[in-house]
Amino acid sequence: MKTISKDSPLAEITLRKYEKPSNMQGRELVRKLCLSIGLLQPGDSRDVIVDILYVIVKNKKELASSDIEKQVIELRKKNKLPMTGIAGSNIRRQLKRLRDLFIIEKVANNYRITENASLQEIFEEKIEKYYLKSIVDRVKEYFDAVK
Repeated sequence: MKTISKDSPLAEITLRKYEKPSNMQGRELVRKLCLSIGLLQPGDSRDVIVDILYVIVKNKKELASSDIEKQVIELRKKNKLPMTGIAGSNIRRQLKRLRDLFIIEKVANNYRITENASLQEIFEEKIEKYYLKSIVDRVKEYFDAVK
């Protein structure tokens, strides 16, 4: 039997287009943002990443992962959501996903929105101009190479 090696991407991003955010606010708005940038899959019930990002955006200051965990639990109780994905290890894994997309950064042992910038700025500077551009440039190289 022939073994096929797995191709692991160096970088990847998922972008989705939804309706305009005119009638949304709070957690629902953050949920659509997470869906739009691939942090959450459509129909996924495990959506603790939404609460994590919501807590960080709402606080506008540096937070320890334990503080984020406590606030996420409070938020999920308040919204009568299932208490799934709230383990400290999972919270830290989701924080890493947000860091990998340049949305948040770790300063000492705390987390905050990258450079205290607006999410719009982060998307334009870090994701659109840097991350997405490097992916598109590499895809173009493959198109050019396949003749």
